[in-house]
Amino acid sequence: MRIAAILVPLLAIMPAASAHEYLSFEELTAAFGMDLENTDIRSEEVSPGLHVLFGVGGNVLVSIGEQGVLMVDSQFPEMIPRINDAIRRLGGGEIDFTINTHWHFDHADGNATLGRDGTWLVAHTNTRRMMTGERDVSYVDTTYRQPAYDHEALPVVTYDDHMQLHLNEETVDLLHFGPAHTTGDTAVYFRTANVVHMGDVFFTRYPYIDAGNGGDIVGMQHFCEAVLARLDEESRVVPGHGPVVGYAELADYASMLAAVASRISAMIDRGMSLEQILAAAPTADFDERYGNPQLFIVKAYESLSR
Repeated sequence: MRIAAILVPLLAIMPAASAHEYLSFEELTAAFGMDLENTDIRSEEVSPGLHVLFGVGGNVLVSIGEQGVLMVDSQFPEMIPRINDAIRRLGGGEIDFTINTHWHFDHADGNATLGRDGTWLVAHTNTRRMMTGERDVSYVDTTYRQPAYDHEALPVVTYDDHMQLHLNEETVDLLHFGPAHTTGDTAVYFRTANVVHMGDVFFTRYPYIDAGNGGDIVGMQHFCEAVLARLDEESRVVPGHGPVVGYAELADYASMLAAVASRISAMIDRGMSLEQILAAAPTADFDERYGNPQLFIVKAYESLSR
């Protein structure tokens, strides 16, 4: 399967609906083109012992070394056997630790399998809290009611602002800077390798802001800028979805967020409705690079209107 078909960002497909409706999990994965049965895992080495795994859902980053295997994000239970096979091909064994960048289904549903297998699950405090109950994830006309996670899928280690792990000759920083994509996002920075996994705080296209669960465009901008302050021009950046890029792409993205947030805020202050803001095309100069802006504008408006 072509990698472009595998790496569909959450915002890339908005199911058509004449009225608001709830999608089942099967309808959701079909709408997003997710083939859980037949998608293979492709790997890309970003530094010695550090690999990105592309499959279905969010990008997975794996550290493999003498002290074990640390993984960032877990995709879906159906993908875990293929992820395990890929890790073994790369010289690793059982997955010792998995860090969740946030709680959305396409990044953390694999937790249930991992937790039962003895993997230590790690996340921000708010991510664990959000996992303990049902959550509506809205795509404007449609919504997915994400079920509460089973006990074995819940993180057993949580943190509030900053946490470090020391594994495979790496210092791994877990960084949180407030609401962004959700209220519990984690950027995972491998200092020695100079590689950061941003989760869905960073897309290579327009992002999905989960405004209904506390996501915030200004917070997303701040989060990116705070991570950039720890990086340099040689850093590699793993987005939640899409290809591995560099410092410049993350810096451009943060600038885009700042510009769009400023424009939409000014329009709200002038009393413009959402429909008027959509018609005014506040993202027009960025659309060629970042794609269809409709869902992004709607969710930015929701977060700025709170």
